[in-house]
Amino acid sequence: MQIGEVATRTELSLRTIRHYEETGLVVPSARSRGGFRLYTERDVARLMVIRRMKPLGFTLDRMRELLDATDRLDADGPYGEGGRPALLALVRTYERAAAEQVDRLRVQLARAEDFAHTLRTRLDEEPGT
Repeated sequence: MQIGEVATRTELSLRTIRHYEETGLVVPSARSRGGFRLYTERDVARLMVIRRMKPLGFTLDRMRELLDATDRLDADGPYGEGGRPALLALVRTYERAAAEQVDRLRVQLARAEDFAHTLRTRLDEEPGT
């Protein structure tokens, strides 16, 4: 599929997808005769991982590290230093970091909801509203 369809499916801008390509996070699987980027379902899945990591505060380098680890796990080896157990341990580290960030975001959301409720309550107390 071409970049426009990928952008629609991932809800990422063309510019963002190109930026991720420039930084090496995702590489189109092919190019058309006209030079257009062509992506596969696997490329879309990779972009979705990146999209999900971004709001959790992961840097591009950390995204790259995780994607490299999952790429090596998906391959049938070689797994590199420490082998498969080291890669799985790295993925576990990222899972824990993501879970911790989700917990922090839940606290922030609860505080924001409390604040909005406080404001609504205040407005409801005003005569003529």
